[in-house]
Amino acid sequence: RRRSTKNAKGSVNQQQHHQTNTMSFPGRAVQRTWHLVDAASQTVGRLATTVAPILKGKHKPTYRPNGDCGDFVVIVNADKVHFSGKKWDDKIYRWHTGYPGGLKERPAKDMRERKPEMILKKAILGMLYRNNLRHGYIEPRLKIYAGPNHPHEAQLPEGVKALPVHPRKRQGSFHFGLGSKYSETPYTAGSAKARLEDDATFKV
Repeated sequence: RRRSTKNAKGSVNQQQHHQTNTMSFPGRAVQRTWHLVDAASQTVGRLATTVAPILKGKHKPTYRPNGDCGDFVVIVNADKVHFSGKKWDDKIYRWHTGYPGGLKERPAKDMRERKPEMILKKAILGMLYRNNLRHGYIEPRLKIYAGPNHPHEAQLPEGVKALPVHPRKRQGSFHFGLGSKYSETPYTAGSAKARLEDDATFKV
């Protein structure tokens, strides 16, 4: 599409505007996958950075920030997560009941004993925008359980492999996404030889 404008000398300039098409799919055409995550011995923040993009659907080529195109995520062993440093003693969770003087606080170690699911839930949802898309669509797709069992055997039958553990650093040939090639990563944490091999593979 072209639009004519006049400059200071009175001549006409032709400006061409390119129109960008955004893919949009109805609700029935959106494909959703169920992912299993084992939170045992995983750092809370690093695990949250893996789960949050999957809930939003940013690993799909059809991702739209204003659309509900994410997947379901089932997290087990939420009571065995890991905090670095002294966060179990220093980190404080605060909330308000809505009544006068209703400010409540609870240390992370007490939260792990009483409601271990809330530790991961607050970390993951804190990485999402507070809008109607999060409260009405994204948040219900997050399923967190303290033990190793979950009631979603129909979607995640026995034998399904959990998503790979988040590496110490985002380097090498580690990938975030779907498919069988993401279940087993050749990344080896803490190995200088593996890092050199990854760099050589990347250069080739």
